Amino acid sequence: MSGGTYLSAGTSKYVFIKVNDNSAGQRLDKFLALKDLGLSRSQIQHLIQDGHIKVRGCARTSSSLRVHAGDCIDVHIPALRPLSVEPVPIPLAILYEDSHLLVLEKPAGLVVHPGAGEEDHTLVHGLLHHCRDLSGIGGYLRPGIVHRLDKNTSGLMVAAKDDETHRGLAEQFKEGKIDKTYLALVSGRLRDKSGRVDSAVGRHPVNRKKMSVRSGNGRSAITEWQVVEEFRGASLLSLKIRTGRTHQIRVHMSSMGHPVLGDSLYGGPTEFRIGGAVIQIRRQMLHAACLQFTHPVTGEKMKWESNLPEDMTSVLERLRSLNA
Repeated sequence: MSGGTYLSAGTSKYVFIKVNDNSAGQRLDKFLALKDLGLSRSQIQHLIQDGHIKVRGCARTSSSLRVHAGDCIDVHIPALRPLSVEPVPIPLAILYEDSHLLVLEKPAGLVVHPGAGEEDHTLVHGLLHHCRDLSGIGGYLRPGIVHRLDKNTSGLMVAAKDDETHRGLAEQFKEGKIDKTYLALVSGRLRDKSGRVDSAVGRHPVNRKKMSVRSGNGRSAITEWQVVEEFRGASLLSLKIRTGRTHQIRVHMSSMGHPVLGDSLYGGPTEFRIGGAVIQIRRQMLHAACLQFTHPVTGEKMKWESNLPEDMTSVLERLRSLNA
């Protein structure tokens, strides 16, 4: 890095970088992510958005800006804000733990990190109580969190306990090196036994609570699916996601005309009728069933599997009985 001297200002950091000929033409966020700043690409994008990064003295820039040879870039890394989330003794189903990370099963109904409407009873609150030393790892409101599951999706998650592990896992997620398999009950029978959806996912143009394959500014998203079992009017699918976009499986299945059962936001029925029988579905029937990755510190290949929770098993048994 040319001119990358850190100037301390309390606990803030200021970095000056000059672009050389070899880096010309790169996106600003990618260029900075390759520098030894201790920041993920996502964190850099947030700093750009908040005006903490100036190119040629101008803070009004974007992550997609192409840098030129000779450009001077000023990076301000703000002081870490004090953690405002208090530890809460929430029971956690931990499958594995060492000094660097832990793997757990998140139940449906538990939000991963604090946000609007969910401020004091999230997975983050439970992790802080369990680990006690996560402050600042991955962000002051998301300590230890590397990826997330929607509130009403159950299943496997990994959380980091130190910065090195957080960066290593985040890099594996970004590069698609973490293998995630989901099980989902969807509406209807699919024409083929397996397939692939390659449709960009972005914010819905009208409903800001939703994502869509027709947003116009979506990011690449790939979902591979395979039929595991078929019923009258429904199917059990095994799905692998090659990207990690918000609501990706739910959006892709809905776009195919086979929404996840119980997913009312994307058209999935919450009441399933076959003949005179009625099956009530309380939440989206989506479960993160398998997680594989390489331990960022030890290099060990690791794999976990999770059985379907009772609510999904109950719906499956009802469908099987009606299929007999």
